[in-house]
Amino acid sequence: MIHLTKLAKTFRRVRVLDGIDLDIALGERIALIGSNGAGKTTLIRCLLGEYTHDGEVSIAGLNPRRNRTAVLGNIGFVPQLPPPLKMPVGQLIDFSASLCGTDPQRIHTIARRLGLDVNAVNTRQFVRLSGGMKQKLLIAIALGRDAKVLVMDEPAANLDPEARKIFFDLLAERLDDATMIISSHRLDEVSALVNRVIEMDMGKIVLDDKVADNTPLTARLFCRIILKRFEPAFAKALDGWNFKSRDDDSVWEGEIAGPDRLRFLGIVSRYTALVSDLSLSESAA
Repeated sequence: MIHLTKLAKTFRRVRVLDGIDLDIALGERIALIGSNGAGKTTLIRCLLGEYTHDGEVSIAGLNPRRNRTAVLGNIGFVPQLPPPLKMPVGQLIDFSASLCGTDPQRIHTIARRLGLDVNAVNTRQFVRLSGGMKQKLLIAIALGRDAKVLVMDEPAANLDPEARKIFFDLLAERLDDATMIISSHRLDEVSALVNRVIEMDMGKIVLDDKVADNTPLTARLFCRIILKRFEPAFAKALDGWNFKSRDDDSVWEGEIAGPDRLRFLGIVSRYTALVSDLSLSESAA
């Protein structure tokens, strides 16, 4: 479905993506995590064909830069930062719907579920909406099409708690018919949706963990974490999972239940700058 081969990108002599090889199959739901500057947004922009780059990118056999219209017609995208569009809301919806041949009313319906009355802001310029309104509209446009790929960069930012819950409910309705890539700082928030976690650091993939949808409740996983430096708050979090320290608190080891894997990784992702290595393996029965 999605193939990256030796993908690399440099900005002003800074290597932002460093030779990434990645395959994402149809139906996989990816949580893309990592600290600011890890390369997540740049990777997404390369997937959308917005940047020139070294290496190869293909989506359903097409290069997204050379075939942008065909590729983007099958992608629902929610950006991290809303674009400064001066187009009126109603015109933006009609234009977006026409690009992928969908009914504008589908976008209206999803927007209403998120708490945005499109008719009330129909003539207002998109750029003049509040941050929450912009995010709800962008989500409605992305989910209002029959896209086979959903790419979302911090999609729940600026959403109120009720809208966040509805948004994740909307994503759950697409589990059987879409490939998802969700960049988020809160893995705990998307853990119920995803079946694979990819962590980036300094332009490289440092963790690629697949979780089967039918992970048995009895599965146990051994985890070993090596820290770059000691941090009391992280040590306290690991202690809460009954992890034990080794080698002057630089190495921590413990077991977690298989179904708790993503929730655990969500906690670890908050301290990604401290972690130099993390490994997970099935514990012996």
